[in-house]
Amino acid sequence: MKSIHATAGIAKDVLRTMNRESALTLADKHVNYILKHTIDTYFFLDAEYPRRLKQCSDAPILLFGRGKNEVNAPRMISIVGTRTASPYGMGLCESLLQQVIGKEITVVSGMAYGIDICAHQFCVRNNIPTIGILGNGPERIYPTVHQRTAEQMMEHGGILTEFLPGTKPDRENFPMRNRIVAGMTDATIVIESKKSGGSLITAELANDYNKDVFAFPGNVGQSLSEGCNHLIRQQKAHLITSADDFLTFMSWNDSPKNTIQRSCFNELDAHERAICDLLTSPSGEHIDVLSSQTGQAISALNVRLFHLEMKGIIKPLPGSRYRLI
Repeated sequence: MKSIHATAGIAKDVLRTMNRESALTLADKHVNYILKHTIDTYFFLDAEYPRRLKQCSDAPILLFGRGKNEVNAPRMISIVGTRTASPYGMGLCESLLQQVIGKEITVVSGMAYGIDICAHQFCVRNNIPTIGILGNGPERIYPTVHQRTAEQMMEHGGILTEFLPGTKPDRENFPMRNRIVAGMTDATIVIESKKSGGSLITAELANDYNKDVFAFPGNVGQSLSEGCNHLIRQQKAHLITSADDFLTFMSWNDSPKNTIQRSCFNELDAHERAICDLLTSPSGEHIDVLSSQTGQAISALNVRLFHLEMKGIIKPLPGSRYRLI
């Protein structure tokens, strides 16, 4: 107790009330389960932790995953929508994904009925990497009817969750799940939504995280269009009618062979890599934010930004902002 008090600064009377032996026993149980079932872990301070999510103030300390998750893929989008999707919404989802084949985009969604599972299943059929975010422990797929799809996703993606093994899919878990869907991607696309629900929560969270949000407009008066139309009307989402609209806005129309190969990042020093890790949005990042997030002085940062520009890795934008090329 004395060493914990000295190291962590926790009051001794508080330490006496903690059932630390029970907590350690439970932790040991979870560790053994994770090792036995080959569940991957992503700790907040690990290099493998989703770098986009790490920039969110409420990012979870630990994530659990199964499959071949590339959580730091160059391009990541979340696709969300209603659980009671119409044939129109399903068609929009498949048309969008059809047009992003070959763009090296990883698709994230929530494994739910409707638009979520439509996106995951199309990705499986077309070898598009896709990651499902769960609202329960990593050992269970919910809804269970999507178990087969989850198994197929393991080859080109997988599942991810912040919830410990054994956690049930309780209702309160899903809004928490939605912040990971929004936080670990470059942009969120809402395809079809009612005026309330999980997809709108995800869009609101993405806005809070300064992520780009896009929505397909729908017929006025139809309940499944109310959410998307509301986001567009409130200027909380960019209106798109096709994948080309989205790709143009994101500057992702280039073919993969013309994009910067991330392998060249190995040639950068730690300070330069830290800068590049923050430049995930097509709208760029302000130099003051880069200085604050990396802990680098403006004078040193200016020099490194110039070197990265000369290497063809970043480009300056108006208003002292920078983004990856």
